[in-house]
Amino acid sequence: MSEHHVLGLSGGKDSAALAIYMRQHHPELKIHYFFTDTGKELPEVYDFLAKLEGFLGQKIEYINGDRDFDFWLRQYNDFLPSAQTRWCTRQLKLLPFKNWIRPWLEKGDKVYSYVAIRADEEHRVGLISQHKNLEVTFPFRQHGIDKAGVYELLEASGVGLPKYYEWRSRSGCTFCFFQQKIEWVRLKERHPSAFEEAKAYEKTALNAGSPFTWSRGESLEELEKPPRIKQIQADFELRKQKAIQRKPINPLRPQQIETLDIDDLYLEDEGNGSCLTCHK
Repeated sequence: MSEHHVLGLSGGKDSAALAIYMRQHHPELKIHYFFTDTGKELPEVYDFLAKLEGFLGQKIEYINGDRDFDFWLRQYNDFLPSAQTRWCTRQLKLLPFKNWIRPWLEKGDKVYSYVAIRADEEHRVGLISQHKNLEVTFPFRQHGIDKAGVYELLEASGVGLPKYYEWRSRSGCTFCFFQQKIEWVRLKERHPSAFEEAKAYEKTALNAGSPFTWSRGESLEELEKPPRIKQIQADFELRKQKAIQRKPINPLRPQQIETLDIDDLYLEDEGNGSCLTCHK
Protein backbone atom coordinates (compact mmCIF):
# COMPACT_ATOMS: atom_id res chain seq x y z
CA MET A 1 0.00 0.00 0.00
CA SER A 2 1.31 3.43 -1.00
CA GLU A 3 0.69 6.58 1.01
CA HIS A 4 -0.31 9.99 -0.31
CA HIS A 5 -0.42 13.22 1.69
CA VAL A 6 -2.62 16.08 0.46
CA LEU A 7 -3.31 19.57 1.77
CA GLY A 8 -5.95 21.77 0.20
CA LEU A 9 -5.35 25.51 -0.10
CA SER A 10 -8.24 27.95 -0.33
CA GLY A 11 -6.17 31.08 -0.85
CA GLY A 12 -6.93 32.02 2.76
CA LYS A 13 -4.70 32.48 5.78
CA ASP A 14 -5.42 29.28 7.73
CA SER A 15 -4.67 26.74 5.00
CA ALA A 16 -1.57 28.70 3.98
CA ALA A 17 -0.35 28.70 7.57
CA LEU A 18 -0.95 24.95 7.77
CA ALA A 19 1.12 24.42 4.62
CA ILE A 20 3.93 26.43 6.23
CA TYR A 21 3.60 24.44 9.45
CA MET A 22 3.74 21.08 7.67
CA ARG A 23 6.71 22.16 5.57
CA GLN A 24 8.59 23.22 8.72
CA HIS A 25 7.64 20.33 11.00
CA HIS A 26 7.28 17.45 8.57
CA PRO A 27 9.77 17.96 5.74
CA GLU A 28 10.03 14.19 5.42
CA LEU A 29 6.50 14.01 4.01
CA LYS A 30 5.92 14.41 0.29
CA ILE A 31 2.80 16.56 0.46
CA HIS A 32 0.66 17.42 -2.55
CA TYR A 33 -0.49 21.00 -2.02
CA PHE A 34 -3.54 21.64 -4.18
CA PHE A 35 -5.93 24.43 -5.07
CA THR A 36 -9.34 23.82 -6.59
CA ASP A 37 -9.73 26.69 -9.03
CA THR A 38 -13.27 27.81 -9.85
CA GLY A 39 -12.03 30.37 -12.36
CA LYS A 40 -13.86 33.09 -10.44
CA GLU A 41 -11.23 33.82 -7.80
CA LEU A 42 -9.85 37.20 -6.84
CA PRO A 43 -6.57 38.08 -8.59
CA GLU A 44 -5.04 38.59 -5.14
CA VAL A 45 -5.61 34.89 -4.45
CA TYR A 46 -3.40 33.82 -7.34
CA ASP A 47 -0.69 36.29 -6.27
CA PHE A 48 -0.77 34.89 -2.74
CA LEU A 49 -0.55 31.30 -3.92
CA ALA A 50 2.48 32.17 -6.07
CA LYS A 51 4.15 33.71 -3.01
CA LEU A 52 3.36 30.61 -0.96
CA GLU A 53 4.90 28.42 -3.69
CA GLY A 54 8.14 30.33 -3.21
CA PHE A 55 8.23 29.41 0.47
CA LEU A 56 7.23 25.79 -0.06
CA GLY A 57 9.77 25.33 -2.83
CA GLN A 58 7.31 23.40 -4.98
CA LYS A 59 4.41 23.95 -7.29
CA ILE A 60 0.86 23.98 -5.99
CA GLU A 61 -1.28 21.60 -8.02
CA TYR A 62 -4.28 23.35 -9.54
CA ILE A 63 -7.25 20.99 -9.70
CA ASN A 64 -9.57 22.28 -12.35
CA GLY A 65 -12.79 20.39 -12.84
CA ASP A 66 -13.90 19.68 -16.38
CA ARG A 67 -16.98 21.80 -15.76
CA ASP A 68 -16.74 25.40 -14.62
CA PHE A 69 -19.11 27.68 -12.73
CA ASP A 70 -21.05 28.63 -15.85
CA PHE A 71 -21.70 24.98 -16.69
CA TRP A 72 -23.08 24.21 -13.25
CA LEU A 73 -25.13 27.40 -13.19
CA ARG A 74 -26.91 26.17 -16.33
CA GLN A 75 -27.45 22.76 -14.73
CA TYR A 76 -29.17 24.48 -11.81
CA ASN A 77 -31.41 26.47 -14.17
CA ASP A 78 -29.56 29.72 -13.47
CA PHE A 79 -30.42 29.56 -9.78
CA LEU A 80 -27.63 31.16 -7.76
CA PRO A 81 -25.87 29.18 -5.05
CA SER A 82 -26.69 30.34 -1.55
CA ALA A 83 -26.18 29.49 2.10
CA GLN A 84 -29.21 27.22 1.77
CA THR A 85 -28.09 25.49 -1.46
CA ARG A 86 -24.29 25.48 -1.62
CA TRP A 87 -24.01 23.72 -4.95
CA CYS A 88 -20.89 25.75 -5.81
CA THR A 89 -18.90 24.16 -2.99
CA ARG A 90 -20.24 20.72 -3.76
CA GLN A 91 -19.64 20.80 -7.52
CA LEU A 92 -16.61 23.08 -7.83
CA LYS A 93 -14.62 22.15 -4.72
CA LEU A 94 -15.58 18.78 -3.23
CA LEU A 95 -16.32 16.87 -6.44
CA PRO A 96 -12.99 17.73 -8.15
CA PHE A 97 -11.13 16.76 -4.96
CA LYS A 98 -12.90 13.41 -4.75
CA ASN A 99 -12.23 12.72 -8.43
CA TRP A 100 -8.57 13.64 -7.95
CA ILE A 101 -7.92 11.18 -5.12
CA ARG A 102 -10.24 8.43 -6.42
CA PRO A 103 -7.53 6.59 -8.47
CA TRP A 104 -5.36 6.29 -5.35
CA LEU A 105 -8.21 5.00 -3.24
CA GLU A 106 -9.32 2.54 -5.92
CA LYS A 107 -5.78 1.11 -5.97
CA GLY A 108 -6.00 0.56 -2.23
CA ASP A 109 -3.57 3.36 -1.36
CA LYS A 110 -3.83 5.35 1.85
CA VAL A 111 -4.59 9.08 1.56
CA TYR A 112 -3.97 11.51 4.42
CA SER A 113 -5.76 14.85 4.06
CA TYR A 114 -4.62 17.74 6.29
CA VAL A 115 -7.26 20.35 7.10
CA ALA A 116 -6.67 23.77 8.71
CA ILE A 117 -9.29 23.81 11.45
CA ARG A 118 -7.73 25.71 14.35
CA ALA A 119 -7.68 24.83 18.04
CA ASP A 120 -10.06 27.73 18.77
CA GLU A 121 -12.67 26.46 16.32
CA GLU A 122 -14.32 23.73 18.34
CA HIS A 123 -17.59 24.29 16.48
CA ARG A 124 -16.17 23.53 13.03
CA VAL A 125 -16.31 20.09 11.46
CA GLY A 126 -14.14 19.13 8.52
CA LEU A 127 -14.82 16.81 5.62
CA ILE A 128 -15.98 13.49 7.01
CA SER A 129 -14.18 10.63 5.34
CA GLN A 130 -16.48 8.27 3.47
CA HIS A 131 -13.70 5.86 2.53
CA LYS A 132 -11.74 3.61 4.84
CA ASN A 133 -8.44 4.60 3.19
CA LEU A 134 -9.01 8.36 3.47
CA GLU A 135 -7.89 9.79 6.81
CA VAL A 136 -8.65 13.43 7.57
CA THR A 137 -6.41 15.03 10.21
CA PHE A 138 -6.36 18.43 11.91
CA PRO A 139 -2.77 19.36 12.93
CA PHE A 140 -3.68 22.78 14.33
CA ARG A 141 -6.32 21.30 16.60
CA GLN A 142 -3.95 18.53 17.68
CA HIS A 143 -1.13 20.95 18.54
CA GLY A 144 -3.14 23.80 20.03
CA ILE A 145 -2.56 26.37 17.29
CA ASP A 146 -5.17 29.13 17.36
CA LYS A 147 -5.83 32.25 15.29
CA ALA A 148 -2.91 34.14 16.85
CA GLY A 149 -0.66 31.18 16.05
CA VAL A 150 -1.74 31.33 12.42
CA TYR A 151 -0.72 34.98 12.19
CA GLU A 152 2.63 34.19 13.80
CA LEU A 153 3.33 31.41 11.29
CA LEU A 154 2.53 33.68 8.33
CA GLU A 155 4.57 36.59 9.66
CA ALA A 156 7.62 34.53 10.68
CA SER A 157 7.74 32.77 7.32
CA GLY A 158 7.72 36.02 5.37
CA VAL A 159 4.65 34.92 3.41
CA GLY A 160 2.36 37.29 5.27
CA LEU A 161 -1.34 37.76 4.62
CA PRO A 162 -3.10 37.83 1.25
CA LYS A 163 -3.58 41.38 -0.02
CA TYR A 164 -7.34 41.00 -0.12
CA TYR A 165 -7.38 41.01 3.69
CA GLU A 166 -6.97 44.77 3.37
CA TRP A 167 -10.63 44.94 2.32
CA ARG A 168 -12.17 41.49 2.53
CA SER A 169 -12.36 38.88 5.26
CA ARG A 170 -12.05 35.61 3.36
CA SER A 171 -11.07 33.92 0.16
CA GLY A 172 -13.52 32.43 -2.29
CA CYS A 173 -15.17 33.49 -5.51
CA THR A 174 -15.51 37.18 -6.30
CA PHE A 175 -19.28 36.86 -5.87
CA CYS A 176 -19.31 34.63 -2.79
CA PHE A 177 -22.68 34.97 -1.07
CA PHE A 178 -20.98 34.90 2.36
CA GLN A 179 -19.54 38.37 1.78
CA GLN A 180 -20.63 41.15 4.07
CA LYS A 181 -22.39 44.07 2.45
CA ILE A 182 -19.35 46.28 3.04
CA GLU A 183 -17.32 43.74 1.09
CA TRP A 184 -19.67 44.02 -1.88
CA VAL A 185 -19.16 47.77 -1.76
CA ARG A 186 -15.39 47.29 -1.69
CA LEU A 187 -15.54 44.74 -4.51
CA LYS A 188 -17.26 47.38 -6.64
CA GLU A 189 -14.50 49.85 -5.75
CA ARG A 190 -11.53 47.53 -6.30
CA HIS A 191 -12.75 45.11 -8.96
CA PRO A 192 -15.62 46.80 -10.78
CA SER A 193 -15.63 44.30 -13.65
CA ALA A 194 -16.10 41.42 -11.18
CA PHE A 195 -18.95 43.32 -9.53
CA GLU A 196 -20.61 43.87 -12.91
CA GLU A 197 -20.24 40.17 -13.71
CA ALA A 198 -21.92 39.29 -10.42
CA LYS A 199 -24.76 41.70 -11.25
CA ALA A 200 -25.25 40.03 -14.62
CA TYR A 201 -25.41 36.55 -13.04
CA GLU A 202 -27.91 37.85 -10.49
CA LYS A 203 -30.15 39.50 -13.08
CA THR A 204 -30.26 36.33 -15.18
CA ALA A 205 -31.05 34.26 -12.10
CA LEU A 206 -33.86 36.56 -10.97
CA ASN A 207 -35.36 36.52 -14.46
CA ALA A 208 -35.26 32.71 -14.31
CA GLY A 209 -37.20 32.73 -11.04
CA SER A 210 -34.35 32.22 -8.59
CA PRO A 211 -35.42 33.13 -5.04
CA PHE A 212 -31.89 34.19 -4.07
CA THR A 213 -29.81 37.31 -4.55
CA TRP A 214 -26.07 37.40 -3.84
CA SER A 215 -26.53 39.64 -0.81
CA ARG A 216 -29.35 38.77 1.52
CA GLY A 217 -32.40 40.99 1.30
CA GLU A 218 -31.41 43.13 -1.69
CA SER A 219 -30.06 42.92 -5.21
CA LEU A 220 -26.68 44.30 -6.19
CA GLU A 221 -28.44 46.99 -8.24
CA GLU A 222 -30.13 48.15 -5.05
CA LEU A 223 -26.97 47.79 -2.97
CA GLU A 224 -24.82 49.92 -5.32
CA LYS A 225 -27.03 53.00 -5.20
CA PRO A 226 -25.00 55.88 -3.68
CA PRO A 227 -27.31 56.50 -0.68
CA ARG A 228 -27.31 52.78 0.13
CA ILE A 229 -23.50 52.60 -0.14
CA LYS A 230 -23.16 55.49 2.31
CA GLN A 231 -25.50 53.75 4.73
CA ILE A 232 -23.56 50.46 4.50
CA GLN A 233 -20.27 52.26 5.09
CA ALA A 234 -21.64 54.16 8.07
CA ASP A 235 -23.18 51.03 9.60
CA PHE A 236 -19.91 49.16 9.21
CA GLU A 237 -17.84 51.90 10.85
CA LEU A 238 -20.24 52.05 13.77
CA ARG A 239 -20.10 48.29 14.18
CA LYS A 240 -16.31 48.33 14.00
CA GLN A 241 -15.95 50.96 16.71
CA LYS A 242 -18.29 49.06 19.02
CA ALA A 243 -16.35 45.85 18.41
CA ILE A 244 -13.03 47.56 19.18
CA GLN A 245 -14.41 48.82 22.47
CA ARG A 246 -15.62 45.34 23.40
CA LYS A 247 -12.40 43.59 22.42
CA PRO A 248 -10.46 42.45 25.52
CA ILE A 249 -6.87 43.58 25.93
CA ASN A 250 -4.33 40.79 25.55
CA PRO A 251 -1.63 41.45 28.18
CA LEU A 252 0.88 39.59 26.03
CA ARG A 253 0.12 41.77 23.00
CA PRO A 254 -1.01 45.18 24.35
CA GLN A 255 0.18 46.93 21.22
CA GLN A 256 -2.34 44.99 19.15
CA ILE A 257 -5.48 46.17 20.93
CA GLU A 258 -6.37 48.46 18.03
CA THR A 259 -6.37 45.68 15.43
CA LEU A 260 -9.56 43.94 14.43
CA ASP A 261 -10.25 41.44 11.69
CA ILE A 262 -13.13 42.16 9.39
CA ASP A 263 -14.46 38.65 9.97
CA ASP A 264 -14.93 39.57 13.63
CA LEU A 265 -17.61 41.99 12.46
CA TYR A 266 -20.08 39.66 10.81
CA LEU A 267 -23.75 40.20 11.49
CA GLU A 268 -26.10 37.25 11.74
CA ASP A 269 -28.31 38.64 9.00
CA GLU A 270 -25.36 38.90 6.63
CA GLY A 271 -24.87 35.16 6.48
CA ASN A 272 -21.89 34.13 8.58
CA GLY A 273 -20.94 30.44 8.53
CA SER A 274 -18.75 30.20 5.47
CA CYS A 275 -17.91 27.01 3.61
CA LEU A 276 -14.84 25.34 5.08
CA THR A 277 -13.28 24.23 1.79
CA CYS A 278 -13.56 27.69 0.23
CA HIS A 279 -12.48 29.97 3.04
CA LYS A 280 -9.86 28.20 5.17
